[in-house]
Amino acid sequence: MTKADDLMYESIKNIKEHGHMDENPRPRWHDGTPAHTLSVNGVIHRYDISKNEFPITTLRPIYFKKAIGELLWIYQDASNDLKLLAEKYNVTWWDDWNIGDNSIGRCYGHTVGRWDLMHKLLDGITKDPYGRRHILNLYQYDEFEGPHGLKPCCYQTQFLVRGEYIDMILYQRSSDWLTAGNINQMQYVAFMMMVAKHCGYKPGEFIHIIANQQIYDRHMEQADEICRRYESQKESGIEIPEPILVFNPKSGKNDFWSFTVDDFEIKNYNPIKPQLKFEVAV
Repeated sequence: MTKADDLMYESIKNIKEHGHMDENPRPRWHDGTPAHTLSVNGVIHRYDISKNEFPITTLRPIYFKKAIGELLWIYQDASNDLKLLAEKYNVTWWDDWNIGDNSIGRCYGHTVGRWDLMHKLLDGITKDPYGRRHILNLYQYDEFEGPHGLKPCCYQTQFLVRGEYIDMILYQRSSDWLTAGNINQMQYVAFMMMVAKHCGYKPGEFIHIIANQQIYDRHMEQADEICRRYESQKESGIEIPEPILVFNPKSGKNDFWSFTVDDFEIKNYNPIKPQLKFEVAV
């Protein structure tokens, strides 16, 4: 099995065996029922990208190009416009958080643009590589005073230079593990690769710190199915090659603002099908 599959399985088992069911949750299912979660706190995953470790599970298909498109919408376009997200990247999974003006409000890309966070990050790494202040934080309280769809889940990244490599830490306040969990991990590795390329480094270690890792009450059957797929694959004894994310800018430029979704491809990725369906809690 791949490292991502091992961690997916171990995380599900850990949540089901040691998780705590929340009380009075904020999210609701579309029928109005409270969307409870079973969760654990303080989870850390590490991947060494320089050794071709890559966090994408093969236990269900992950639409990696849409995931990278969402990330470009936030950090490159610095946008909260849902029409742009749909037309440019074919991503519509944010539509349930539309605040009424075809946007998700004052959060995510809006914050990146308002504070010019990407230029500050890239300039900081370029001018002071070994600084320990290369931090991009989306959790800005004054932004939340205005209308917003959802407070940032992946709210902070920190970049640290180590010789020819640059490492990245992703801090996530909340991870819906079966749906956005692996999506967030792989898309932020893509983000790390883009920053590394722009600043002249190789991608090193990706460290993912998850404050609260959860499974929703209406996703337990899907969790069991993922575990069955893992155990069946394990019993088969068939070796699965590690999927590898390849980043090769077609423009030939090393400029963050010129990178596109099509600059990425995943090799050795053959996920188990069919896709699983998950009801969305809002």
